Amino acid sequence: MISRRDTIAGLACLAASGAAFALKPRNRLNLLGGAQLETLVPRSFAEWSEHGTGGLVIPSDNSLAARLYSQTVGRVFTREDGAEVMLLIAYGDTQSDTLQLHRPEICYPFFGFTITRNEAVPIPLANGVVLPGRTLTASTYDRNEQVLYWTRLGEYLPQDGREQLKARLRTQIHGFVADGILVRVSTLGDDAAAALALNREFVAGLMKVVPRQLLPALVGSEDATRLAV
Repeated sequence: MISRRDTIAGLACLAASGAAFALKPRNRLNLLGGAQLETLVPRSFAEWSEHGTGGLVIPSDNSLAARLYSQTVGRVFTREDGAEVMLLIAYGDTQSDTLQLHRPEICYPFFGFTITRNEAVPIPLANGVVLPGRTLTASTYDRNEQVLYWTRLGEYLPQDGREQLKARLRTQIHGFVADGILVRVSTLGDDAAAALALNREFVAGLMKVVPRQLLPALVGSEDATRLAV
């Protein structure tokens, strides 16, 4: 004979499994669509021109980080005064428990860098749009790299790992598996303040010239609409 206790336990398990089924994402939120980053990201704009990929910290083709992304674009830009900025855009079409964006403060140490500074900063763009970004200094024995980046997960722009987890869970609760993107710019040097100013200037200029169809993938739908005005 089944006891009352067993019945209650069984109902609890059934309710839990039903809740898990109800919360399982069944739709995809993909803001890039079928576009290809390689063809949409400009190779030159304003005073900046592409100059190869030398010195760019980027996952190798057979690394775990590389397998997390379905598309990556890495370029080094220079201008006539000698300034140089490195750009990496990494896109993943599925953000889940096992596949998710690797933030620079996590991945740089795997390349032998030590993170000596890591701060939340705003990234001002046109039309009053301000992205929640992070800036950090990644150092090795012969190199200080000043990094500025932001991430998008679904329609959220998480500024740290905790916000990234919350964004993924919120998106899943609403029934979606979201895509995500990391946009990272960096420059070499010891002056963090000057590098931040240069990196912000580069980002603002780049965002003015990227095709409108790419804006949602970079900053989310709401900010993309404001930038496209």
